[in-house]
Amino acid sequence: MKISRIACFEVIVPAKKGSVESKSINKPLHKLESGVQKAWTMQFDQVSKLIVKLELDGGIVGWGELYRGHSWQNVSDIAAILIDMDINSITLQKLPFSYCREYDGFECAIWDAYAKVHHMQVVDLLGGAVQDKVRVGAWSSHRNMEDIAELVGNFTNQGYDCIKFKCDLEDEVVQWSAAVHAANPQMKIILDPNERWLNVYEVKKRLKPLSEIGNVLCIEDPISRWKLNDFHLLRNFSSVPIALHVALPYIQHGQRIKDAIQAIQNNAVDGFNFNGCLSDFQRLSNIAAAAEIPCWHGSEIDLGILEARYVHSAIASTACTWPSDIFGRLIREHDLLKQPIRIDPPYAYLPDGPGLGVEVDEEAVRHYMIRHKEFKLA
Repeated sequence: MKISRIACFEVIVPAKKGSVESKSINKPLHKLESGVQKAWTMQFDQVSKLIVKLELDGGIVGWGELYRGHSWQNVSDIAAILIDMDINSITLQKLPFSYCREYDGFECAIWDAYAKVHHMQVVDLLGGAVQDKVRVGAWSSHRNMEDIAELVGNFTNQGYDCIKFKCDLEDEVVQWSAAVHAANPQMKIILDPNERWLNVYEVKKRLKPLSEIGNVLCIEDPISRWKLNDFHLLRNFSSVPIALHVALPYIQHGQRIKDAIQAIQNNAVDGFNFNGCLSDFQRLSNIAAAAEIPCWHGSEIDLGILEARYVHSAIASTACTWPSDIFGRLIREHDLLKQPIRIDPPYAYLPDGPGLGVEVDEEAVRHYMIRHKEFKLA
């Protein structure tokens, strides 16, 4: 079956009011440069995403979703390569174009279509499910102290047992931790400074009191990722686990699979947050499994197509046991699915049906669409 048409829908789906940060706080989270825009100057939900509808000449459709901040030139070049290709001639773990930030979204559509052609689920292409569900956590960006108790109460009532907080040196993370413990002693937290705690000194000031409270599941990327010797020092300083985020789509930052290997060689981490395409996430999670280190599936606070893909990847991984960044409709207004991924906190479940197992809500896609482009044979 040949790829006959690729339709691309550029969308902007806002976050729900109050779901990101406290009202008095305005700290953009988009970590990458975007054109001439500097990193950390745009909020994630202001940056468009691209939904890909890949159609085969037999009528089967595969769906993909690109990370925010795509390049239309790359999209056009990839589409030109794929149009008129037989889906069965494509090597799934090595697609016929170079790795770029747009790779993962097209891979998602190709695997979805391929699995449907062969009456399989995407998880089957990864070797099958080794878990029946995947742990997921709640999420928040920067918060004022007075908001913490209510936030914890809301997430507790929904069934969550872990909250991930974005933070920097201005945030009172020790007080946050104490407030979370007071509101729910069973609630764990992940602190994610995105490398913004700068140095070992600043991290150590926070580690000792945090270890005494005892509810921090891990601290992710406390300082610059290349400082693996300092990561090792921090691991030995307290009982608070240290995690490294390996995000392969962060090509601007030079992140690679070898980062996980080097972290293990340096005894630098207790866990990993992995982002990558289906084939690369499996490679990364197998590295973690071989080293007997837990991981979770990261995200860029994405929509439902990518999150469905994350569930397939996580359920096929023995190492993916820490709470993954899969949120459904928790943060954004819509996931662009007719039926949301089943999330009964603190777990998400594999969608039923062939391929990714989800049905895209094309009416919702049109509602949030700002641009539409199609590629097909002339």
